[in-house]
Amino acid sequence: MSAFDVIQSAAAIVLTFGLVIFLHEAGHFILCRILGVRVERFAFGFGPELLGITRGPTRFSICAFPLGGFVKPAGEEMENYTGQPDEYFSQAWHRRLAIVAAGPVMNYLLAFALFTTVVLVKGVPEPSPEPIIGNLVLKFPADRAGLQVGDRVLAINGKAVSTWEEMAKTIHAFPDKRVELLLEREGRRSRVSLIPQTEPETGRGVIGITPKPVYRPVGLLESISEGARQCYALTATTVKTLGTMIVRKQKPDLAGPIGISQMISRASRSAWEDFVFLIGFLSVAIGFFNILPIPLLDGGHAMMYVLEGILRRKPPKPVMMVANSLGLAFLVSLLVVATFNDFQRMFFQDRGQTEQSAPPTP
Repeated sequence: MSAFDVIQSAAAIVLTFGLVIFLHEAGHFILCRILGVRVERFAFGFGPELLGITRGPTRFSICAFPLGGFVKPAGEEMENYTGQPDEYFSQAWHRRLAIVAAGPVMNYLLAFALFTTVVLVKGVPEPSPEPIIGNLVLKFPADRAGLQVGDRVLAINGKAVSTWEEMAKTIHAFPDKRVELLLEREGRRSRVSLIPQTEPETGRGVIGITPKPVYRPVGLLESISEGARQCYALTATTVKTLGTMIVRKQKPDLAGPIGISQMISRASRSAWEDFVFLIGFLSVAIGFFNILPIPLLDGGHAMMYVLEGILRRKPPKPVMMVANSLGLAFLVSLLVVATFNDFQRMFFQDRGQTEQSAPPTP
């Protein structure tokens, strides 16, 4: 990787984390201002303050590590709560609920805006009917055999294929059996031999390729509809995956900071729409994760506020302390598992682990 690639990747990582987390915190800040809650500090980044200015009761800061930000409403912590009407815990439970919900809502609005923009500018991606490789899944048979994006598959085991569907059906029929592909690359033909691996869910053979997308131009209304559909689809997929892990008691295949940074780095060197889409995807992921009813997350706070509304009194402080301790332990455990997964992918992929950037069709 060249020095330029390193700088480009670092800038992309800072931009992605900074934008997604900063706008999440901006959602909390905006609702605080709308509802009359005094905000003592609104910072971009973490660590020592580099630049700052005070406007009214709020200190606006730019900090040394530009990976996100934070908002500090007055009276947010019970030990600092004095009972002033503009403090956080002086607000009714439903107003505090709105403030904590504003962060995830902002994440979804960002993702919606990014998805809509990509579709409006680029169009709606649709699979090409031609047997041309549009993407390769790392460490799958096609990648290991040296196939490249743009390769056209002309024949499999001597039988000509003219469509993607025809090619996919042929590969599906040969799990763990050697096949020979006749390829065309930049006007030249070559033969490649590989063994499709078995897809556990279906038993079909797959080699880790996806079709070349064809973009269909659309207008503003369809772009808006597609942007909303993408947000819904990503959320539904996340819920389904989470449910499957819980029901089947599977180890969560999570990506930690290292894995996410690697994805951002790769996307930054790809087409601009891939990079923008990844930012939207991560924004949905962070928004969804934060609404989970886990203490210390926005969803955990929201659960406590709803409980307060039902019981008409705040949960006892000892209960809050125990819940927060359990939430912290869970989040730390999750981070450890995700980081362990990152290192597994980095160092043990060749021993059966695969890094999948997109679900392979065949």
